[in-house]
Amino acid sequence: MQPKVLVGCPTSDYHEYCIEEFSKAAKSLTYQNCDILIVDNSKDLSFFNRLKGLRFNVIKDEFKEKARDRIVSSRNLLREYAINNNYDYFFSLEQDIIPPTNVIEILLQSKKNIIAGVYFKPFNNQYIPIASQAIDERTFEELKKSSDPELKKRMEKNKITTYKDAGRQLTPEEVEEPQIIEIHEAGLGCVLMSKSVIEKVSFRYEPDLDGFDDTWFYQDARRVGFKAYLDTSIKCKHLILNKPWKWADLER
Repeated sequence: MQPKVLVGCPTSDYHEYCIEEFSKAAKSLTYQNCDILIVDNSKDLSFFNRLKGLRFNVIKDEFKEKARDRIVSSRNLLREYAINNNYDYFFSLEQDIIPPTNVIEILLQSKKNIIAGVYFKPFNNQYIPIASQAIDERTFEELKKSSDPELKKRMEKNKITTYKDAGRQLTPEEVEEPQIIEIHEAGLGCVLMSKSVIEKVSFRYEPDLDGFDDTWFYQDARRVGFKAYLDTSIKCKHLILNKPWKWADLER
């Protein structure tokens, strides 16, 4: 029997710009034994009603002023739903991510507890994958000696004091060929996680540090013994350039 998968998406009216493309993609997923659940954390009910009109199963979450609080709350509602309804896997899919239609089948083939697909973000006039690899202790010591002020600032601000909490940004070339590689962390926009993972790891963030819940999810998963992987054969479209707002403008 096919594993039972919950496709879960936290969202709000900030992502109204991509609802049509997401709706088409989500309804085109070819895996048979899955359900789609969206949690809307908008301030009012207009976007919730629009999602209902598109025939999605939607839960209305309480609105919170800070974006990170909204995302964490909604993602934990999805986690609890998956656990309480005995799903074998939770497939975290964000509304601005458009995956291949057979993404779930491919990720399940790996039999990994945590495995993500690839999507990119713009950085320094190129597109880089939102994923990093672990580094060893020697590399970490070399990083600490760096004269790069931005790197030093980032390490200090996020209290990165050991090599286990540091990662090396993957390059576009490293994800070009299809393979499964162990990673330090990735985003939560396209990642399959087993029931054994979500039973032990909830979603959270550190209020006095940078980063959303993706950073802390992978860190917490490592600390309870799980490894994370990236399937580079899965390349997703990221609608990040279409959005009519900036993360810097939101209260975090």
